[in-house]
Amino acid sequence: MPDDLVDMKPQVYKDPRPKEYFDRFHERSRTRDPDPMYEVVRLCTTVYALTFFRAQCISSEKVPQTGPVILAPNHFSFMDHFFLGAFVRRKVRFMAKSQLFKSPLQFIYTHGGVFPVRRGVRDEDAFITAHSVLERGGCIAMYPEAGRSRTGKLAEKPKPGIGRIALESGAAVVPVAIHGSSRVRNWKKLDFPKVTVQYGDPIRFEQVADSTRDQQQVVAEEIFAEIKRLYAGLETLGRRGVMERVREERRALRRAERKRVASA
Repeated sequence: MPDDLVDMKPQVYKDPRPKEYFDRFHERSRTRDPDPMYEVVRLCTTVYALTFFRAQCISSEKVPQTGPVILAPNHFSFMDHFFLGAFVRRKVRFMAKSQLFKSPLQFIYTHGGVFPVRRGVRDEDAFITAHSVLERGGCIAMYPEAGRSRTGKLAEKPKPGIGRIALESGAAVVPVAIHGSSRVRNWKKLDFPKVTVQYGDPIRFEQVADSTRDQQQVVAEEIFAEIKRLYAGLETLGRRGVMERVREERRALRRAERKRVASA
């Protein structure tokens, strides 16, 4: 881990509570949409993100406004949920580690549309809940890396879970690069990094009801490769450089469209 990063607490990979403890949270997410708690939390965290981390987004219009969507970002910080959802109009349903579901915060999570995943076990309930949200045309967020990176760098390879959801649901997958959030925990040193969220082009995969683990891994790696590409651009060019490149691409598309219309 780079010397300038504040240490993270040790990971807890297994929740000792039984599966049945989490049934009520899944049932709520499967049958109900987030209530006003979502907007309250979104407002507070967005103000925090904009004020302290000077957060900005690039190409949020690429997120489809209707139909099932999976947002697939890299994961460095607990704030990634909030950076991700701050710039899209849709209510994003988050899959969060079960250890977070403790009083009093579990009230906020459940009413805000968050549902648990039990780490250390093959948690089918989390997949069932994710599918139920997507089947209703909702939007979920799932991290290809699963847990947070503790090194300040992207993982070497993703987990197959994102590939499974993408193949089984047929939902559009939007890769997202969140740059700068690896240093968010440095607030303890009064070091507030500049955070940029870039949304990529939606990727759609042919629906496969009973996908194999190998198929899931291939899809996960394709999604993660696009996240890496977006992240590398932000790392190399910086926020301004990427924004200018995106603006030039848009201008080129408009010129091509005008040329096409003129020649029609």
